Amino acid sequence: MKLLVASRNAKKLNELRRVLDGAGISGIELVGLNEVPEFPEAPETEATFEGNALAKARDGAAATGLACVADDSGIEVDALNGMPGVLSARWSGTHGNDDANTALLLAQLQDVPDERRGAGFVSACALVVPGGTESVVRGEWRGVIARTPLGENGFGYDPVFVPEGDGRSAAELAAEEKDAASHRGRALRLLIPALQALV
Repeated sequence: MKLLVASRNAKKLNELRRVLDGAGISGIELVGLNEVPEFPEAPETEATFEGNALAKARDGAAATGLACVADDSGIEVDALNGMPGVLSARWSGTHGNDDANTALLLAQLQDVPDERRGAGFVSACALVVPGGTESVVRGEWRGVIARTPLGENGFGYDPVFVPEGDGRSAAELAAEEKDAASHRGRALRLLIPALQALV
C-alpha cells in the first residue's frame, strides 16, 4: 500500500523508511509530495506542533485519498522561553533557510552562559487514514545549543544542537545514531502500532 509523507524533504522520507525497516514493517510504499499531483497546502498557522502536523496530514489524505503521515518539528530554546518553537523553519524570516535561522539563533544566544543554553528538539507526527483513524504522537530530544556549528550531517539546527550525554552535535552523528535518539525517530516509533495496522 502507498503511504503519503507530507514532505518534499528526501531526508525525512529516508528517516521514516529506516524506522519502518527497523520495526520490520514491509508492504508500505512511501511517496512524497513531489510524487503526487499538486494540491493547495494550508499554511502552518497552528500554535502547536501537533496542530500543524494534523492539519498537514488531513490535507494530504483528503487531496490524495491515501493514508498520510506528516510531521511538524522544531527546536525550543529554554533561554528564549521556548522559541523558535513552531517558527523554527522561518525564524530568520525566510522559510527553510537553515544557515540564516541558525546564525540568528546563535546571535540571540551570544551572551547566554553555557549552563543556560538548554534546548529540546520536538517532533509531532500525525497519521490520518481517509475515512478512518487519526493518530498524533510527540517525541522530544533534550540537549544544549553549541556556540558554533559542528558537523556536516543532518539539516536544520542539527549542527548547533548537542544532545544530552554526548559531546557531538546532531550533525556529527551517523544516520543510525540519530534515528535511535532523535525527536522524530522517537515520535515515528510511537506511530509504529498505527502504521502496522495499515498493513
